[in-house]
Amino acid sequence: MAWELTDDVEVFRREAGAYLARDAARNTVLLTVSELLRHGSAAAAAGTAPAAPARFGWWRERAEEGVSGAFVQTPPRPPVLGPMRPGAASALARVLRASGGPVTGVQGGTDAARAFAEEWAAAPAASTTGLRLFRLGELTPPSPAPEGRARYATGDDVPLAVEWVNAFADEIGEPSGTDHSAATAQRVADGRLLFWEVAGEPVSLAAASLLVAGQVRVGPVYTPAAHRGHGYAAAATAAVSRAAREAGAQEVLLFTDTANLTSNALYERLGYRALEDSVVLHFAHPGE
Repeated sequence: MAWELTDDVEVFRREAGAYLARDAARNTVLLTVSELLRHGSAAAAAGTAPAAPARFGWWRERAEEGVSGAFVQTPPRPPVLGPMRPGAASALARVLRASGGPVTGVQGGTDAARAFAEEWAAAPAASTTGLRLFRLGELTPPSPAPEGRARYATGDDVPLAVEWVNAFADEIGEPSGTDHSAATAQRVADGRLLFWEVAGEPVSLAAASLLVAGQVRVGPVYTPAAHRGHGYAAAATAAVSRAAREAGAQEVLLFTDTANLTSNALYERLGYRALEDSVVLHFAHPGE
């Protein structure tokens, strides 16, 4: 039983590719982050200038068996775990501690993430965020539709899009100082970010990840406080979800905060169905 680590994304995708593809939905973050890095966009994958090189790993129960666990980390963000048994997560914590480098927390399935955290730190995690992964069934646009229309963002919209994505990150409690400029500009350039606008004024934003292994993940979705309560976020989400389907996505996914009952209900009305709950655990004393 052993973890193998690398900082070479191509080696990672070659070794763990079959494992990732077997459950593309639950491996959505690993797939999209590694795909961004394959295209040379380390800053976009990390959300800021990386604090250290990205690292990847895969787990085999026995040398002769296939991969049954994997992770991706783009420092300063915490490791993101794919589906794995808790024992593999505990072993990963030991390996990462021995290899050095910052580990500020962990994201993954509840049992695996907690096993990693218990091995990493004697004290409980400083904070916990619950995540719910949704998968789109039959898209049901809001009815009646709100006033306005969807349009793709252009280069001229990048400053506003960055402002709103940063505001979204602040609202969900991302670490201060995280810069989403590169990722946002890339989404605009790729045609993966749209606005809902009313009388020519943007009132809501929705974006999507790269199409990888047949799946796209929607997010972020953001409406400034002054424009909330009119159904604009639902309309923008429906528009970007439809665009993902039309672009060939077999699965359209999104994450929500399990504590945000309003967002969870909104996505369910649009046809999204809960697939899996996971957690992000933030460590009080990250260590290296």
